[in-house]
Amino acid sequence: MKNQSQNHKRRMAAMLVMLLLCVSIFTACGTAESNVTGKANAGSEATAQASSEASNGGAAEATPEASADPNAVRTISTVKGDIEIPAQPKRIVAEEYLGSLIALDVVPIGAPGLTLKNYYFKEALTGVDDTGKYGKPSAEKIAALNPDLIITGNGESYDLLSKIAPTLFIPYGDLKNAHEELTYFGNVLGKEQEAKTWLEEFDRRIAEAKAKVDAAIPADATFSIFEHMEKSTYAYGDNFGRGGQPVYQALGRMPPTDVAQVIMEKQWAELSAEIVSQYAGDYIIMTSNDWKLADFEADPLWSNLPAVKNGKLYVWPEERSWYYDPLAVLAQTEELADWLTKGN
Repeated sequence: MKNQSQNHKRRMAAMLVMLLLCVSIFTACGTAESNVTGKANAGSEATAQASSEASNGGAAEATPEASADPNAVRTISTVKGDIEIPAQPKRIVAEEYLGSLIALDVVPIGAPGLTLKNYYFKEALTGVDDTGKYGKPSAEKIAALNPDLIITGNGESYDLLSKIAPTLFIPYGDLKNAHEELTYFGNVLGKEQEAKTWLEEFDRRIAEAKAKVDAAIPADATFSIFEHMEKSTYAYGDNFGRGGQPVYQALGRMPPTDVAQVIMEKQWAELSAEIVSQYAGDYIIMTSNDWKLADFEADPLWSNLPAVKNGKLYVWPEERSWYYDPLAVLAQTEELADWLTKGN
């Protein structure tokens, strides 16, 4: 009996030791798990803080952590004041600047009918909804698309659009060339590297086109950007479409000296028949939907201009000349370079 009692005591002691060991192991595991959880939470708080700082710092300072959160926002400074936009907008209505979005592989859900017909990238816009007349958007159509960001260059429609969704207003003409436009939207949309890569290729191809033209055309040759309409003729500067950016910016050419300052400052001028010759350079890039080259060569006014006499008149329709986005400018520059160097 004595031996049985001692054995019983030994078994109880062993069980107690095992129990204490298990408690110790369990406690240690719980502490380790608590430490891991604490570190994860601390990491989440740091990410949230970085996102907040990026948002407050503007689009150019946004961080990858900020864009990873689908609910993150960015604060963008505009002429209408600071606005908050999604860090990763998914449903964009592009009332303006559609070409820059396409260059960055961003396809909007809606855009005006006129820009949906863009000669240079309309194939990329299958399924994009028409939001109404260019410059006069339909609030009903846009609201039905449930956008999370609207981009516009028209201040007159800003109040209407901003009631539907955060609206980014960049006045027409504020972004003066492809570099300014792509860089700006690359920052806003968190696609800085895409913009940089696209612009590097843009610069390479523009340089090639310019070198071809410089080798074929005298440096002092003057260029005019005209649009022929039924009752009037207009001359344009370097940031008003019709080929101004390709000719004056990309190829580095200039209008006639006497009118250069007027054209570049105001960007456009309506010309009477009496003063057309003052604005006409050695080369004329002409937009016309109704007249072809033969019509200008047969007209008493135009046929007497040196550019027309010398076969230096290029006529293209509005569907190819009107657009001035980066994609259009690149294609237009190469098209004009081919014409300018053909036969020279």
